[in-house]
Amino acid sequence: MAQEKVAGGAVRQVRDLALLPGAAWFHLATAVVTTAALVLQFVLTTTTTGQPLPVRWLRLASYFTIQSNLLVAAAAWALWLRPARGARLLFKVVRLDGVVGITVTGLVYLVVLRPTVDLDGWWAVADALLHYVVPVLAVVGWAVYGPRRRTDRRVVLLALVWPVAWFAWTLAHGAVAGFYPYPFVDVDDLGYGTVLGNAALVTALLLAAAGAYLWADRWLDARARRPRWIA
Repeated sequence: MAQEKVAGGAVRQVRDLALLPGAAWFHLATAVVTTAALVLQFVLTTTTTGQPLPVRWLRLASYFTIQSNLLVAAAAWALWLRPARGARLLFKVVRLDGVVGITVTGLVYLVVLRPTVDLDGWWAVADALLHYVVPVLAVVGWAVYGPRRRTDRRVVLLALVWPVAWFAWTLAHGAVAGFYPYPFVDVDDLGYGTVLGNAALVTALLLAAAGAYLWADRWLDARARRPRWIA
């Protein structure tokens, strides 16, 4: 139980979702599954043929999906070690970036990209883990176990730094190497005007998702509180 001061100097006990039974184990499961998915994708990329190995690694790291999964894994491992953590601003931003990034990853992949992908074998397994299983685990873990009260307007704004930096890197890297990880950011095919428009749309989607998580965080926190007043 956490304590909150209220008017008149009284203190009330507040139920913290981070301390619900099973929180650490759920975060551990999320961390293990996400890490396994990333390792599998890395091994597949390493053992395939084509471009030189450093190029393949750099391109793999350039995918928004991979970065989103890395953020989810980092937050999940941290929460497994301490389910109630969250005082540090860096953790709050990483946590929000992970859940927002993986949410948008799953939605965009399902609606836009999945029809263009044809995979089998272990590639299909990695694809399912990264785009379906991890998003579900991340969102369910956030909604059920929290921890709550780790999101505010400042965290939302700081969380936009990563996706904006990703877009900047994607355009710079593509201009040099001619590689674009997704069709909607392919300047060679679409031109800068269309790509920048697509980037603005995705950024707006990310901001809307972050705002939705901010609202949901406050609503879930208020709903979960069971005050016990102390004089």
